[in-house]
Amino acid sequence: MSLAISRPRSAATIALRVAIVGLTLATGYIHFTLGGLLFLANAAGYATLAAAMVAPIALASDFRWLVRLALMGYAATTITAWAIMGPYFTLAYVAKGIEVALIVLLAVETYREVGGPVAVARRIGSQVSTITSRLVGRRSQPAGI
Repeated sequence: MSLAISRPRSAATIALRVAIVGLTLATGYIHFTLGGLLFLANAAGYATLAAAMVAPIALASDFRWLVRLALMGYAATTITAWAIMGPYFTLAYVAKGIEVALIVLLAVETYREVGGPVAVARRIGSQVSTITSRLVGRRSQPAGI
């Protein structure tokens, strides 16, 4: 794997990314300390997504926009599952506050890096189109090639 060549980042961009990774690790740690398979799996998911947010490999850098969307969805799903199942104690409310702040910061970074919802939709459409054309291209080749 090659290291991605990145463009220079402003102090605000770096601070935003550090805050996102910090909040992701914080909520992951809270879930880790709760024990139980569901909480441990949730913590592992947060740790994996935090690593993907800072991984210096080209694949992670090229799809960082998708990692942001995945992390927003993951946090939103965690909040929804908690709202349905509980438990409702003080630390849970702290974790949900962290997750809401995380979603907000991810939305800000997505807007700064990719653009608004229309730009994100275009990028998703472009990626789906590229993947589809590659899959169709492979199927149309004769066997043995």
